[in-house]
Amino acid sequence: MTIFSSRIIINKKMKNILMLSAGTRNIIIQYLKKELNGEGKIIAADCDHLASALYEADKYFLIPRITDSNYFSTVLRICKDENISGIFSMIDPELSVLAQHEKEFAENGVMVLGSPKDVCELTINKYEFYLWMRDHGYNCARSYSNLTAFLEDRAKALIDFPVFVKPYNGSASAEVSVVEDEDMLRLLCLRHPHLMIQEYLKGQEIGADCYVDIISKKTVSIFTKKKILMRAGETDKSVSFKDPKLFTLISQFNKDLGVVAQLDIDLFDCGGTYYFSEVNPRFGGGYPHAYECGANHIRMMLNNLEGIENPCVIGQYEENKYMMKYGEVKII
Repeated sequence: MTIFSSRIIINKKMKNILMLSAGTRNIIIQYLKKELNGEGKIIAADCDHLASALYEADKYFLIPRITDSNYFSTVLRICKDENISGIFSMIDPELSVLAQHEKEFAENGVMVLGSPKDVCELTINKYEFYLWMRDHGYNCARSYSNLTAFLEDRAKALIDFPVFVKPYNGSASAEVSVVEDEDMLRLLCLRHPHLMIQEYLKGQEIGADCYVDIISKKTVSIFTKKKILMRAGETDKSVSFKDPKLFTLISQFNKDLGVVAQLDIDLFDCGGTYYFSEVNPRFGGGYPHAYECGANHIRMMLNNLEGIENPCVIGQYEENKYMMKYGEVKII
């Protein structure tokens, strides 16, 4: 094995992957098993024994929550015992924990397949991320950390109702509300002081699934879709499309942000102008649309694990293809 930019590169045929917080991401495990084609195993872990994706993997473990003092030692022990080559998580809070321990993982032959710690922590804090986007010149929804600042700008006619309110560090659209008047806004801010206030963007919501090569640090794949229906913060129905202008914008955005590996970006198309909203530096719930249309980020991840730099294939996927999610059942 060799070292590249402080990340360990695994040059061996067998690649055992550990997927943390597997939850209900059964299909991601199915894709991994398909791409590995018997040249490695998928190990899944979660703190909930009823996380359905556990039973899709070749082997699974129940582990403590990330706040538990035994969390890291448990995960590292699994990596050693199962000869893990690469590790990644499906939830935001765990991403920075993995990045924090990247050196310890590398010393044990394990590559963290994700972004650096500072990037993970920036993107999970919605208000700090808004400030970053604003300061770097990217169009984004005007946002406020408190009611007073919002009311001051409203008095200047810089913003008006309706507005979005959401937690600084929420996910899955938890506690996200559209607020139509000041009385309701005051009530929500009083009950939930951790909320931020955000401009309501009127436009087509866009999702972008990207892969930034771990070796070259270049964006090598971008898949974009127009969201038709959302459910619990995830894309339920969508249609693929292409816009070279958007590809260029996203590539520069990724470079400025410093993300690597898989990421999911939410944007809005407001009259032909793209506004960035949020970034999740992991596989998003809508990634299956990208994979099924030819944006094979699973293979790119495995290539990087082997020390192979991926070529740029931005926009090389099927356009005008619809995704429709439907429910399945796992019985154990």
